[in-house]
Amino acid sequence: MKQIRPEPKFVFAVLALLTLAAYGLLLPYTGFYWDDWPFAWIAKFIGPAEFVPAFMPFRPFLGPIFYATTSLIPPYPIYWQIFALFIRFGMGLSFWWGLKQLWPQKSRLVFIASMLFIVFPGYSQHWVALTHINQELIPFIFYLLSFGFTFKALKSSKPAIYTVIALLLQICGIYPTEYFFPLESLRFLLLFFFFFEGSPQTRFTSTMKVWWAYLLVWISNALWLVYYYRFGPYNSYEAGSVEFSGVSGLMLEALDTLWKACFYIWVQIIPLLTKSITAPTSLIAIGVIAVSFAALTRLLPRILSGNESKGFAVSLIITGLIVILFGRIPSLAAGLPLRLQTGYDRFMVSMMIGSIFFAIGIIELAVRNDKIRSYLYIALVALAVGQQFYTANVFRRDWEKQKEVYWQLTSRIPALEPNTVLLTYQLPTEYEPDLAYTAPINWMYAPDFSMPQDLPYALIFTEKRIGGSTLPSLDPDSPILVIYRTTSFKGFTSQAVVIHMPVNGCLRVLDPARGDLEIHSKSPDELTKAIPLSKPSLIIAEPRTPAQPYFLNEERPVNWCAYFTKAELAHQLGNYDKTISLLDEATALGFEPEDLNEWLIYIDALAMTGDTASAEEKTVEVLKQDARMKRGVCVVWEQLESKGVEPAADAVLSLGCRE
Repeated sequence: MKQIRPEPKFVFAVLALLTLAAYGLLLPYTGFYWDDWPFAWIAKFIGPAEFVPAFMPFRPFLGPIFYATTSLIPPYPIYWQIFALFIRFGMGLSFWWGLKQLWPQKSRLVFIASMLFIVFPGYSQHWVALTHINQELIPFIFYLLSFGFTFKALKSSKPAIYTVIALLLQICGIYPTEYFFPLESLRFLLLFFFFFEGSPQTRFTSTMKVWWAYLLVWISNALWLVYYYRFGPYNSYEAGSVEFSGVSGLMLEALDTLWKACFYIWVQIIPLLTKSITAPTSLIAIGVIAVSFAALTRLLPRILSGNESKGFAVSLIITGLIVILFGRIPSLAAGLPLRLQTGYDRFMVSMMIGSIFFAIGIIELAVRNDKIRSYLYIALVALAVGQQFYTANVFRRDWEKQKEVYWQLTSRIPALEPNTVLLTYQLPTEYEPDLAYTAPINWMYAPDFSMPQDLPYALIFTEKRIGGSTLPSLDPDSPILVIYRTTSFKGFTSQAVVIHMPVNGCLRVLDPARGDLEIHSKSPDELTKAIPLSKPSLIIAEPRTPAQPYFLNEERPVNWCAYFTKAELAHQLGNYDKTISLLDEATALGFEPEDLNEWLIYIDALAMTGDTASAEEKTVEVLKQDARMKRGVCVVWEQLESKGVEPAADAVLSLGCRE
């Protein structure tokens, strides 16, 4: 198969198409996640300049990057997802250009590495755009360009200028985040294995003559990190998630890292899809893989033909292994695990180049047939595109669930007394901890917030926070303190509203006066112990300006939960006719609840308006659907009996609530 050298225009086009295929197909349906929320809230309500002091206790050199980008990009999801697409493409071009300076005669190899880099399947955090563009991807671009200018300087008649640029870019890449602290080993290895020739001693001497300036920058960063983490103001992640004992435990961690980075990430889409092979999203992902493979086989086989020498392939393998192991050091030292398809796979960013070099080295060494080798590279790229589409769909589903939370919360709680904390066990989303939710809640309920006031609202997951500095206990009048970068929420458990949103069900406000403590008695203790603190009276039912998800540029959905949340608010206010009317209208439109507990307010409202016959009929219907609802309906009828509703006592007896 005759080889064709890929021209720059062709490379740009292919990398752009791969970027769109991997990250652009579901772009309009993704949003904000994780730390995106507090960062977007800071940009919106305090201003970009606030990122400089906000990052002083964490990563102080990230502040200027956040300041620059948030000054340019509005704090809304669609803009950041589009920006992430351009940044990802820019990363691919930077990597391609850097390798071109090192291997100007190996355009085939550089092109293959750049394609794998664009779609690298081990890193799933692309869609946490506002956070990871600034925290990792922009510093990574600086580092990639630094490598390129290092090799450009070595081939230039005026090396000093390019060396200075390379050193400045190295500083911009290594100081903002510790993720790339171990990546400097790659520059040394590239010089030693691929740039200089001769005996190992001669190579080492030549390498050190070039590398010493970069080594000084690296040492200065190491001293800074030691000071900052040991003696400085650092205050971030708690260590201890990874436990290993002695040398054997460390070896197991190393082997786990190598297995994941060298092999599993390239094919992980296969076991992920086989878990639900007939699901529509799995079938679409398979289609994306097939289309990508078919398109690339028409474009690339002749361009990908050729083979590197065994010595060169072995050097790639050794370089890849070293970079992978060094790249794991910062997260391992912090006691953080390496888990794929979670937020922890962000640590793969420092192992990305090593993983790509290893894969290319193995294929070049083991596969000698041109055609098979070309199709193997195409298959890896196609599988990676499918992997990124699969991951995008996970984030799409999470964003859809987030939007349900915001719509239902503002429907159920139109406004809220200031200094109120929302307590819940957890919410049915994957990428948003409680402190992430605190930002959109303040955005919705305090749209006129300005510094230097404290945060008027916070949301806390009791599952995680009880016993910590944020929520010492669930005793009445226990203090609550949420530190939110440069501001904070200060409150008490005596001013709380407890909410609950099951995976399959609507958001509800729990009320101890309604018997919710008994209804939810089988729920986790972290939820049930909070229910007595709930004060629905803190909800402002008819505010002058109801809360809105201002960050959602779309219509409020019409579904069962849209009706139920309004019906529960009406029930809280004692407007039982409205409760019945809303749920009857929802039923007439064909909507039904997924959680049968949502019929309890309807049964209560029917009985409270004198229609006990319909209330009993609905009770029987609910129990026929699920006998486990007996506890809930008994609580409702026992409360009706205590209020003197006739003939509630007969219903209590007929249901067997008192045995």
